Amino acid sequence: MPTTKKRINISISPDMERALETLALRDSVPEATKAADLLRLALEIEEDAVWDTIALRRDTSKTRFVSHKKAWA
Repeated sequence: MPTTKKRINISISPDMERALETLALRDSVPEATKAADLLRLALEIEEDAVWDTIALRRDTSKTRFVSHKKAWA
């Protein structure tokens, strides 16, 4: 049956394989679904790190703050 999702092949260590199998069994989902969920979570964490880096660069003692009301007016 065709799918609209992109398929990828990855190699994982036996330890990762056991962990993935255990988590998938715990959550009653297929291993591929659990792997996709974990990958999505990892990407969100990476994205948060990028936004945090940007925010830290902008947060200086000379930063001019704008009130919420003015920003959305």
